Amino acid sequence: MSNFLYYLAAFAVVLGVLVVVHEFGHYLAARWVGVKVLRFSVGFGRPLWAKRFGKDDTEWAIGAFPLGGYVKMLDEREGEVPASDLARSFNRQPVQRRMAIVAAGPLANFLLAIVVYWGLFWHGTEEFKPILGVPVAASPAAAAGLENGELVLKVAGEAVQTWQEMRWVVLQRAAERDEVDLEVVNPHHEIAIRRLDVSSVRLAGWEGDALDRLGLALFRPRLPPILGKVNANSAAAAADLQPGDEILAIDDQPIGSWADVVHSVRQSPGKALVLDVLRGGERILTTVTPMAVDERGREIGRIGAAVSDGGLSRAELVVTVSYGPFSALGKAVAETWDKSTFTLLMIGKMITGEVSWRNISGPVTIADYAGQSARLGIDYYLKFLALVSISLGVLNLLPIPILDGGHLLYYLAEIIKRGPVSEKAMEIGQQIGLALLLMLMAFAFYNDINRLFSG
Repeated sequence: MSNFLYYLAAFAVVLGVLVVVHEFGHYLAARWVGVKVLRFSVGFGRPLWAKRFGKDDTEWAIGAFPLGGYVKMLDEREGEVPASDLARSFNRQPVQRRMAIVAAGPLANFLLAIVVYWGLFWHGTEEFKPILGVPVAASPAAAAGLENGELVLKVAGEAVQTWQEMRWVVLQRAAERDEVDLEVVNPHHEIAIRRLDVSSVRLAGWEGDALDRLGLALFRPRLPPILGKVNANSAAAAADLQPGDEILAIDDQPIGSWADVVHSVRQSPGKALVLDVLRGGERILTTVTPMAVDERGREIGRIGAAVSDGGLSRAELVVTVSYGPFSALGKAVAETWDKSTFTLLMIGKMITGEVSWRNISGPVTIADYAGQSARLGIDYYLKFLALVSISLGVLNLLPIPILDGGHLLYYLAEIIKRGPVSEKAMEIGQQIGLALLLMLMAFAFYNDINRLFSG
C-alpha cells in the first residue's frame, strides 16, 4: 500500500504542476490582452475548494475530477455580459489575441521543460557513461560485433557523453535509417566502428524498449559476492552476516557473483535460505530469511545488505555533465525542440501505421513511470516532468477540435475566410474532436490494463 501511495503521490505532483503551468499560460495571456478571467480551475466537476480574489474577483478552484483543468473567461456566447465589460469579453477580441491566449497554454508547457532542463544542465547531473555490457545473443548488437566494456564515443558521427544521450541519438537515427555507425573504444584503448542494424525497432512498430530489442545493455561490472554493508534490524543482521563476508553458496548452489546473490534473494521472499559463508578464512553456515517487499505489484525478497565496491572506481562508470548558464540555456532549448519534433514524428508514424498504437500510455503507466523516476532521484524525476510537459504541449497543439490546436485551426480559417467559422461547423468539429479523444483514451486505458496483466 505504501508503494502504491508513493507512486500516486509522484503522479499527482507531476499532474498538478503540468495542469497549473498550462492553465496559467492561458490565464496570463488573457490578462495581458485585457480579457476578464472568471475562473481558474485545477480539475473538473464540482469544486472541492474555491476562493475569489484579485482585481477581477477571479474564482480559484480545485475540482473533484483531477485529470486536467480550465480557465473560464468572460464570453458573450456563454452568458450575458454587462455593457461595461463587453470590451473585455473573449469573443470580442481580435483573432490574433484569441490565438495568443489559446497558444499560451502549450507554450507554457514548453517553457517549463526549457526551465527544468536549463536548471539540470547548469547544476550538472551525474549519469552513467555509455559503456556497453555483454550484447544479447543473436541480437543486432551481437551481429555488429559490439563487446562487453566498449565505450561509445559517437553515434552516427554525433559525440555522446552519457548512456541517455547515446540512447536518444540511437532512437532518433532509428526513425530515419536502417543502420547506425557506433564509434567505440575498447578497454585496450583501441577505436573501432561498429555498424548496428536498427531496422528491427521500426519493423516492430517501436514496441517495447528499443535498446533491449537491439541487444544494447548497460555495462554492469562483475562484483564478487562480498558484503560491504549490513543494515541494522535487517534479515542479514538477524542472520549475523557481517561486512567482508563472502557468500560461497546458497542452498548448496555455488555463487559466482553478487548478481547471483541478488537473484536468489529476490526469488525467495519469506523463504529460509542456507548460506555458505567465508569469513576470515573460516567457512560457516547461517540461515537468512529474506523479507517480503512489494515492487511494482510483485513480491520480492530483500535481506538489507549491500555489496562491497570491490575496489571499483566510480569515476570509471559515471560522468557529471554540466554547462555554463548560457550554454545550458542553449542546450535546454535544443533538448526541448528535439524531443518535441520527435514526439510529433512518432505521432505521425502512429497515424500512418508505422508505430504501434500499443505505445500510447494512459494514467496508470504514467503514474508508474513517475514513481520509478522519483525513486531514482530528483534529477530523473525532473527529467520525467520535462518530458511529459513536452508531450502535453505537443498533444494540445494537434489540430483536433476541443484541443488548443483545434481552436487555433478555427482561428486560422477565420483569418483566411475573413470571418468566423459557423457555429454549425464548430459543433460538428467538437463532436469529431470528442470522438477522437474518447478513442485515444480507450486505447490508453486498454494498453494500461494490458501492461498490468502481461507485464
